[in-house]
Amino acid sequence: MCALDVHPRTSLTMISTVEGRLAILAIFPISVVVVTALGRYIKNRQAKPPLPPGPVPIPLLGNILSINTKEPWLTYTQWHAVYGDLAFARILDQDVVVINSQHVAQALLDKRSGIYSDRPYIATAEPCGWSIVFAFTGYGDEWRRCRRIFQQTFRPDSALKFRPMQMRRAREMIVNLIDDPQHYHSHFATFSSSVGMSAIYDYQPSARDDPLVQIMENALIIGFEMMTPERAALLKAFPFLLKLPDWCWGSSIKRETRTSANRMREMTDVPFRYTQQQMADSSSLGQLSMVAENLRRMEKQDEASKPMFEATLKKAATTAMIGAYETTTSTLMAFALAMVSYPDVQRRAQAEINSVIGSDRLPAFEDRASLPYVESILRETLRWQPVLPLGLPHATTSDDIYDGYFIPKGATVICNIWGISQDEKRYPDASRFMPERFLDVNGALTNDDPAGYVFGSGRRACPGRYTVDATLWSAIATMLATVEFSFAKDDQGKMIDFTPRFTTGLTRSAVVFPCNISPRSHIHSELVDLL
Repeated sequence: MCALDVHPRTSLTMISTVEGRLAILAIFPISVVVVTALGRYIKNRQAKPPLPPGPVPIPLLGNILSINTKEPWLTYTQWHAVYGDLAFARILDQDVVVINSQHVAQALLDKRSGIYSDRPYIATAEPCGWSIVFAFTGYGDEWRRCRRIFQQTFRPDSALKFRPMQMRRAREMIVNLIDDPQHYHSHFATFSSSVGMSAIYDYQPSARDDPLVQIMENALIIGFEMMTPERAALLKAFPFLLKLPDWCWGSSIKRETRTSANRMREMTDVPFRYTQQQMADSSSLGQLSMVAENLRRMEKQDEASKPMFEATLKKAATTAMIGAYETTTSTLMAFALAMVSYPDVQRRAQAEINSVIGSDRLPAFEDRASLPYVESILRETLRWQPVLPLGLPHATTSDDIYDGYFIPKGATVICNIWGISQDEKRYPDASRFMPERFLDVNGALTNDDPAGYVFGSGRRACPGRYTVDATLWSAIATMLATVEFSFAKDDQGKMIDFTPRFTTGLTRSAVVFPCNISPRSHIHSELVDLL
């Protein structure tokens, strides 16, 4: 019989058999690849050290339900007691490593800064206009350009030129405190912003109700509310919220991000244009300010590179202004709270100033080394109520192994500054304001300076630390020499008791509390003239 006469049913059976064999042949190499890859994955997981200890996550949500989202540093501090100096958690889909000791922070953020200097993605930064703040910029060329400009102005030796201005502004603040003690927070804020604007833009704000200061404060009020980890997690999980129409339920976050972006744009552009205009009108302006110095440098560059340089300068200037304002104002609020709550500390500091300086002049930077107790008050203020309880988060650029634990690439790394500052083993009775913890038995300062961790660690540590430190010292020393803080009293002369309250979010600051501020008894008209 001819091959062409094969029955159709037989042909179909033969075709099916061939197709089956071809399918098996096709599936076999795929299966080998899958099984091999799975074997390698299991082998790699078995070969890697374990993750740092931490709470058991639940599916999808991770550990977010076990974290105090208003004050997460409290949760992380509790974890320290259970899991040790290094803890691991998952917040939604993000790996998070929490550092709970300065020793580990130095080992990772300082000594392995090449791995730990990046920033995690923050979903609120771009829509809220905070991408202009280079503190949130990822580790790379743009960050390096901003940091270089920052360092040129605020490195320790360069920052010395601001000292006369800092002291002058501190004395202006004292005049405001004596004249209008009730609005002390406003005077602290004016002092902070005036120092920052003088150093950055060569702008001299008025003592009260300055329009540029108001622009900055309006931007920061909503900005700090929007840049919280909770808002960032919400937008990362539900980015469509930014596309909802304004009339729709749930669109409030879209409107708030738009307002924040507009105010940040105004805060960035208005003082920058002021410096440009003043430089055009007067060649003698801006010998000391960051923006003026760098605009002169920009004049010498080729036209093609000027737009990038100007954008970088704006970022550096805006970042410096925010850092100077928030750190200084919040630290001075903590200082005022401490002086009201611990009057013995205030009296001891005033006695030291009287013995070293006398009552006929005011403190100067030349006196700083001779006032160790005043210095210890500054250190204790930074430790007692850190402004950034969790600093700013870092991110890993590669896998790492530390102390036998595996830290994955792309993990968010949080340094729990609050936990370090409140460590009872290091600082017994940590909730109490005790400046003498930084003095030895001879009354000399110890080597423990909280500025070493409060201002961040590694390559992402605050580059304006030394300028902020000098600003804070000028304010604290001048206040201790001239005014006295005490509990406020009601109409019947009874002391008004209160429980301190604090803002929460990216930063932490004491809320305005009842306080009496009065000039010290020796402050006479001749001394007031020096203020």
